[in-house]
Amino acid sequence: MHTRILGRGATGEGLEVGAIGFGAMGMTTSAASNPGDRDAMIGVIRHAVDRGATLVDTAEVYGPFDNERLVGEAIAPIRDRVVLATKFGWDIVDGRSVGVDSRPETIRRVVDASLERLGVDSIDLLYQHRVDPDVPIEDVAGTVGELVAAGKVRHLGLSEAGAATIRRAHAEHPVTALQSEYSLWTRDPEAEILPTLAELGIGLVPFSPLGRGFLTGTIGADATFAPGELRASTPRFSPESLAANQALVDHVRALATTRQATPGQVALAWLLAQQPWIVPIPGTRTRARVDENVAATEVALSADDVADLDRLVERIPVVGARYDEVHLRRVGL
Repeated sequence: MHTRILGRGATGEGLEVGAIGFGAMGMTTSAASNPGDRDAMIGVIRHAVDRGATLVDTAEVYGPFDNERLVGEAIAPIRDRVVLATKFGWDIVDGRSVGVDSRPETIRRVVDASLERLGVDSIDLLYQHRVDPDVPIEDVAGTVGELVAAGKVRHLGLSEAGAATIRRAHAEHPVTALQSEYSLWTRDPEAEILPTLAELGIGLVPFSPLGRGFLTGTIGADATFAPGELRASTPRFSPESLAANQALVDHVRALATTRQATPGQVALAWLLAQQPWIVPIPGTRTRARVDENVAATEVALSADDVADLDRLVERIPVVGARYDEVHLRRVGL
């Protein structure tokens, strides 16, 4: 797999990663997860790295805590080939997040705990998971800058932050990457975020690049989701929304057929074609899906294909919000 460079951080050192990364969240937070899958999940992570997906993404809140331990065990024998990303920013009480917390003392405590769970000496890319409206972003960036100077962190990242917040953080300490939802059916970053990142030299790491599975073409209007699963409470995944949005994925499927690819591969190839500093992190629990995702780097979309997909949501507007109201209030500050 070819590699890409995210932002260059405080030292000017580029963060080089595979063009497709790996999101580990679903390995411990999916309704289908169970402890018996642990060895299999470790095998999937190692397989992803072997295939070139060197950016491995986790967070303290995934589980909470279980995901970092799983990722730490998986990468232990291959640490030198992994660019490790994790996140802070939640107030976690009795095993569940009850709000945001990016106070400097919390950041320091969380980083030390994450280092221990991951079994590493440093975190390659540390994201603030969600903006904390009660803590100035300058204090957050400055604290991570201190951790960079101490050798515990290499690069600062933000997640789901707005353009003004990105600028303020970057002025305090260079931001290497922004992680936000971006896909063929979630185009929110295009108006303000992408131009800001391009101007400042910051990379974008899209999560849910396959629309939480919808863009693979495997989720129909009759799909059901387990209680507690994020999609179960997401307006975009209501039966009515899924039925209305089916035309979008049908269009992607038709294009995929002409390119001898899968709908998911076309969705990933479209993201890669947007900018050379975009690195999507699809998640999966199977080696076969890893192979499919990685092969998206070999799908050759023409300029006409890309332009057609660029305009897709104009012709087929997406129905339903990507989050419920509670989650939306934590986005874009």
